[in-house]
Amino acid sequence: MSKYIVGLDIGTTKIACFIGERVENGKIRIVGFGRTESIGVEHGTVRNILSTADSIRRAVSDASEMAKYEVDEVYVGIAGHHIKSRSNQGSVMIPDTHRLIEKADVDRLIDDQYRIMLDPGEEIIHVFPQSYIVDNEKLGPDIDPVGVAGKCLMANFHIVTGNTANVHNIRDAVAEAGLRVKGVVLEPIASALAVLDDGDKAAGVALVDIGGGTTDIAIFQEGIIRHTSVLPLAGNVITNDIHNNCKIPRHQAENLKTKFGSCLPSNVNQDDIIAIPGIRNQAPREISVKTLATIINARMRLILEQVLYEIQVSGFERQLIGGVVLTGGGANLRHIKEYSELIIGLDSRIGFPNDHLDEDNSPYADELCHPMYATGVGLVIYGILETEAKAHEAAEKTSAEAKAAPQPEPEPQEETPAKPAKSKKKPKTDYVKSITDWLTRTFTEDGLSE
Repeated sequence: MSKYIVGLDIGTTKIACFIGERVENGKIRIVGFGRTESIGVEHGTVRNILSTADSIRRAVSDASEMAKYEVDEVYVGIAGHHIKSRSNQGSVMIPDTHRLIEKADVDRLIDDQYRIMLDPGEEIIHVFPQSYIVDNEKLGPDIDPVGVAGKCLMANFHIVTGNTANVHNIRDAVAEAGLRVKGVVLEPIASALAVLDDGDKAAGVALVDIGGGTTDIAIFQEGIIRHTSVLPLAGNVITNDIHNNCKIPRHQAENLKTKFGSCLPSNVNQDDIIAIPGIRNQAPREISVKTLATIINARMRLILEQVLYEIQVSGFERQLIGGVVLTGGGANLRHIKEYSELIIGLDSRIGFPNDHLDEDNSPYADELCHPMYATGVGLVIYGILETEAKAHEAAEKTSAEAKAAPQPEPEPQEETPAKPAKSKKKPKTDYVKSITDWLTRTFTEDGLSE
């Protein structure tokens, strides 16, 4: 099994492939990276399988050549407005064969969630335990149910589902590119792994990944994921607004947004003018920076208000001590941090994946320390964590089986017949000496005289 893990981020505007490994200092080293334009994807959903497969091949080929590694399987991200989430509660009885709850009991409870009734055309992507209850007593977030005594184990779950056809489209596109899907991961979960740490999740934080086609939200509290949502509004909608309002080609609108765009019209120079080259023989078009910021401000306000609504729906609005972490390509817009704090009312910061990257030994760390690559780096981290967990579980299982295996009985030894005890005979010299002494005593002169 290779030590390299491959993450494939299939986005609306880009498809990026990342090849990485964990190094001795515990961080992630990216050894290969490839990026290409995304064709065939709309709002995070694969529409044209063949076009998407071609884009995947090009991105993977670049990363593979850079890493000198042949890619055959990938962890792929999934998003899109078809993503839904729901809450569910499940329970299992603990067998009479053991008093303490075992890992097998917890696994059985989680596995049961994959068999719940769903709407037609849906399938489960992730199952996240929220809290455990043993014999009607709720366990604290730091208490592992394994090892607790009880007869009934219950749990509350956060379940993420997706449209089956859209999930199959992703798998089919990857297969068409000659690769195998190792795992499908909700993109905000991957992004969270790249830009958040355990302290953020424990304090309570809302991750907001503003991509090209969707804005993905993941809310954590007490170290547990509590709420997920995918909004069909993101950077592409802003680009379209600029394109339509300024009457310029879409690629020029994208360049204006990324180079000169701002979320706050009050924070830009009112007199700055941008000259845009005309098409063919047309005269250049002039657009003020304030007009550009006004267009961006209107659309970004709508996006952030939707984010605020999702935070309120989660019920954790007042428990997010860590505030809001903005990531994704949209997080690179100027003044988005300040505008987020104004609309949402929580402290905000920009999330970069550099905290988890081995910057000293990775030649691509500087390039990848950008919010737009949070999902791709997070997919590598997710794959590494899953691989390590499976390896640890397999080692524990092997150790347990070795301990439980009956020890071979020692082979019976052939009994050696006991030798008869030898009689202790006096040495011949002692026997002669005793006779000599007796004769001496008998036939001494004194003895003869008597």
